Amino acid sequence: MLTPPVTEKRPTERSHHGDVVIDHYEWLRDKDDPAVIALLEQENAYTKAKTKHLSLLQEQLFEEVKHRTKETDLSVPTREGDWWYYARTVEGLQYAIHCRVAVRSADDWDPPAIPEDGSPLPGEQILLDDNVEATGHEFFALGSFDVSSDGSTLLFGVDVEGDERYTIRFRDLGDAERSSTGIELDDEIPGTAAGALFDPSGRYVFYTTVDDAWRPDTVWRHEIGTPASDDVKVFHEPDERFWLGVGLTRSRSFLAIEAGSHVTTETRLLRADDPTGEFRVVWPRRDGVEYDVEHVVAGGKDRLLIVHNEGDAVDFELVSVAADDPQGARRMLLPHDPRMRIEGVHAFRDFVALEYRRDGLPRVAIAKVPPQGLPADATPDDTLHELAFDEELCSVGVGANPDWAQPSLRIGYGSFVTPSTVIDIDVASGERTVRKQQPVLGDYHPERYAQKREWATAPDGTKVPISLVYRHDLVTLGEPAPTLLYGYGSYEHAIDPGFGIPGSRCSTGAWSSRSRTCAAAARWVAAGTTTASSCTRSTRSPTSSQRPSTSSTATSRRRITSSPRAARRAGCSWARSRTSRRGCSRASSPRCRSSTR
Repeated sequence: MLTPPVTEKRPTERSHHGDVVIDHYEWLRDKDDPAVIALLEQENAYTKAKTKHLSLLQEQLFEEVKHRTKETDLSVPTREGDWWYYARTVEGLQYAIHCRVAVRSADDWDPPAIPEDGSPLPGEQILLDDNVEATGHEFFALGSFDVSSDGSTLLFGVDVEGDERYTIRFRDLGDAERSSTGIELDDEIPGTAAGALFDPSGRYVFYTTVDDAWRPDTVWRHEIGTPASDDVKVFHEPDERFWLGVGLTRSRSFLAIEAGSHVTTETRLLRADDPTGEFRVVWPRRDGVEYDVEHVVAGGKDRLLIVHNEGDAVDFELVSVAADDPQGARRMLLPHDPRMRIEGVHAFRDFVALEYRRDGLPRVAIAKVPPQGLPADATPDDTLHELAFDEELCSVGVGANPDWAQPSLRIGYGSFVTPSTVIDIDVASGERTVRKQQPVLGDYHPERYAQKREWATAPDGTKVPISLVYRHDLVTLGEPAPTLLYGYGSYEHAIDPGFGIPGSRCSTGAWSSRSRTCAAAARWVAAGTTTASSCTRSTRSPTSSQRPSTSSTATSRRRITSSPRAARRAGCSWARSRTSRRGCSRASSPRCRSSTR
């Protein structure tokens, strides 16, 4: 009979605020202690022995999931400036390949068609092959990835130790005749956090470093062509409750630094055409007040859109202030509504997109920005128009939209039965174009399934949403059926409708006890079962694993919002799974404009 390892007790006394604590296992913190390593090896051996009878099942499940996953694939190209950026994955390779192709003309807003076989696009330039960079290393992570505004220089930060300290390197992309991937430059910045970015001129780089607790606490400015030892400390946050992030507004008009704790934020802005100037506070921090800042040009004037929870706005409200006097008069745009929780706002040259949550589901609405020179007697159409979808249960979110002047909005859409779908919406006409849907290999038929929303009433009167998903032919509503029930609601974490390939194996109708387990892990149903999920009254945006992705690769070029609110509600998972661009470290809380490729 197998006996589990017994951990030795070594009493360690700690005193805090007059209280004495005896910790018998403090010694396990020393990861280099031979005794700790030996114990871990014993634990691993015990686990392997106890689960030996499951080894065949593990291999079968792995092969089935792999069989349904398209490994050689491309993300939907995203335009920024004069280039379409995207990432490729290749079967058998562990990491993504970051690429771009030139736009055909200034008004080219239709991304290149994605080859069915996942092959490279014509005219492709490889910016960075993570597989090449990872060669010779046991660990590899990409923490920063940005291209200068003129498209000539790449910065990328890599970690080959696993300590989340990234070394930033630079690559000249301009001489394709000498190198298809560019020429390495001499500049190198060691020991940075994730999320470095160029200023619009391409002359300066802004990045953050962390303290001993891995908290991003300092923002630095590096001038290209100078040693890292000459870098300038731009801002330091001494309060250990606050994490820092640096970014650039989509308009490229402002650089932003945001300090964020669990319940409080503070943003500083600097005109991007004065990168060596002084950042100025938008609203001074007040305990318990969170706010996000977005730059917009309305009627030819610079304004700031601010989503905040000041006062009684528990579910946040949206106001507008003058960019040159942010603490002055406020114009109310969307007052607090307890039926709707505002998640974020995204401003473009010609329109604004709002993300919010109502009835437990994420939603997106679009409004046009009033143009400059509008006659005094004219009434601008700035009404918010919510995007409607046919499915009762679905998730929608703003996706990769880095370009200020783009005429369309890219969103991610999905449900329990609909794979993640990338959709471009022409704002002027409302026309929707599906750019890609997550491929599911094998025998999957979404029409076999149904989704339904039910509501349960908690003892305090709170309405708790429950999502039901089931096979039409195997479940009769109102009659008992085997059910997989799960739920989670802490930290304002919402379980939104989302599709997962690991669960799609169950759609074949080949049912066994092990496929029930797979369905539970994938959060959706297969033959003969119902899945119920719930979320609490106070909910925020989902993590990246739940929100529909706008591409099929983890390193697609995506402009995301990273904020104290977003970081907390998502556990930083979206930023952790995708290389940050336009600022905001993957572990940082501040909300700045970010992208990934």
